Amino acid sequence: MDRNTALALLKEYNKELFHIQHALTVEAVMRWFAQDLGFQEEADFWAMVGLLHDIDFEQFPDEHCAKAPGILRAAGFDERFIHAVCSHGHGIMPGTPKPNHLMEKVLFAADELTGLIGAAALMRPSKSVQDMELKSLKKKFKDKSFAAGCSRDTIREGAERLGWELDQLMEKTLTAMRNSEDEVQAETRLLSLNL
Repeated sequence: MDRNTALALLKEYNKELFHIQHALTVEAVMRWFAQDLGFQEEADFWAMVGLLHDIDFEQFPDEHCAKAPGILRAAGFDERFIHAVCSHGHGIMPGTPKPNHLMEKVLFAADELTGLIGAAALMRPSKSVQDMELKSLKKKFKDKSFAAGCSRDTIREGAERLGWELDQLMEKTLTAMRNSEDEVQAETRLLSLNL
């Protein structure tokens, strides 16, 4: 599926700009990780999984990752793609598959973390990740009342699944978000005009 068709599918099931921006952010972060980890030839696949990972969340929050397979199959996605999308809910939503491939482990780890980083950026005078340092992010991570909906346990488990230190996951995800922030914000503004 080409990106424009995938974006139309995302917008069919997601109307809130917050959810669309999150999808665009995770798409960009997954593309960055694919390139950083030596999977350049699969970067489009990694990015598409990131774009559509929460396809069912807005309309079916209590059935997140349960409704996604039907939506994605009807749109023509194969079982590998569906497994990748649904594996980010492992241990969070009942019946979701375990993340096996490196890409699935990255999505599992980075999904919640992008939310935490995004929330932390909004608290900064710059409203940006460009000037955010790791120590500042770690402080927000330790503050359980800040962005309480972002599961610290899932982020920690994600780092463990990857065999990385938490700092490494945070630094890489911060870098990925810095590299894509302007592009994501520009596309979000453009899409907001069409919602």
